[in-house]
Amino acid sequence: MSKKQVKEELEQDVLLETFSKAQSFYDQNKNTVIGAAIAAIILIGGSVGYYYYAEAQENEAQELMGQASQAYLQGNYEEALTGSDANFTVGFKQIINNYGMTDAANLARYYAAVSSFKLGNNQEALKYIENYEVPEGIMGVGPLSFHAVIHTELGNHAKAAKLYVKAAEWDVNDSTTPYNYLEAANAFHDAGNAEKAQQYAQKIVDEYDDSDQATEAQQLLGMLATK
Repeated sequence: MSKKQVKEELEQDVLLETFSKAQSFYDQNKNTVIGAAIAAIILIGGSVGYYYYAEAQENEAQELMGQASQAYLQGNYEEALTGSDANFTVGFKQIINNYGMTDAANLARYYAAVSSFKLGNNQEALKYIENYEVPEGIMGVGPLSFHAVIHTELGNHAKAAKLYVKAAEWDVNDSTTPYNYLEAANAFHDAGNAEKAQQYAQKIVDEYDDSDQATEAQQLLGMLATK
């Protein structure tokens, strides 16, 4: 018998043995195998279904955001929040409650926070901004600063100061960074933390001496030095 024939016979034996083991396993675990296959099909089908469902939810929420945003831009913050029965529109609250997992709902949380703040409802504003997912880069600086403003209005100066520092370092640049460092220094000062106030005021003088905030930072340092 040639080496080629021997090799073919050995390969066939291995294949037959493997098939036999697989057949035996299937016979012994038939229900489990079928169940696993069905589960895999359901999982794949569910993932595809959820994708289309999520896309439809996002589109609906974005469309509703247009209505609420119109009221917001007109300064009608109450209607922006809750909608209008007369105009058949919904507000940011309904979008958040009904489309909570969408990007539109996340943005609605920010606008709901601003609207509530404008209406003097600082605790409600805080609730919305705390659930807002801050975007990366320069677009996240404003919301972080605004979060600090709410805490300042509530008298939480230490929390405000930390948020101003976070805003300053969220996207480092020559404009928003020194501005938020100065706000942080002032907030730390209001919180009674002179050491931190000095630290961030000095940071502006050392690293952003050409900024609009440098003069005020120097004045703060001078005031702190006399205490």
